[in-house]
Amino acid sequence: MLEFTAIDFETANKYANSACSLAAVQMRGTQCIQEQYSLIKPPFMTFEPTNIAIHGITPEQVRQEKNFLQLWPLFKPCMEKKILAAHYAVFDTRVLRSTLKTYHLDVPAATYVCTVQISRKVWPQLPNHKLDTVANMLGYSFHHHHALEDAGACAYILCAAARTVGADSVEELMRILALPIHTL
Repeated sequence: MLEFTAIDFETANKYANSACSLAAVQMRGTQCIQEQYSLIKPPFMTFEPTNIAIHGITPEQVRQEKNFLQLWPLFKPCMEKKILAAHYAVFDTRVLRSTLKTYHLDVPAATYVCTVQISRKVWPQLPNHKLDTVANMLGYSFHHHHALEDAGACAYILCAAARTVGADSVEELMRILALPIHTL
């Protein structure tokens, strides 16, 4: 059975520890069993205009929000001993590790897969493998660059890929596609 947690971060600036929102979508089979989403007050309130233009999150919106240290107890159970999925996982896992390091928190015992890599193998004919391109091809509509919406799209892509190749688990999907499952 497919069991994983799709995650997505948005950041305030170019620094990996500047998370300003986080979402986690826990999946069992093709059913979402839990969603977590929060705005996050980053450790430094420096927001780049280009980042704001992408996700629409402003310093005013997060000034009174909890920081990552305060939110981690809510998100850690979604990630500990789970397979995480992210679209362009290099970004999201770097943000997670950097933010954990900023707050002197241990990295959870987790593994992860990248739905960009998965989509390249399953749908090589696409012009690119950006989240909105793959989701649109699959008929999944969402509000791009909202962490919860992006995590939902990522989860949908992973489930669609498993169905397309006939895999019953993330492990089987990755084996069929000859892709690695990375350790966080």
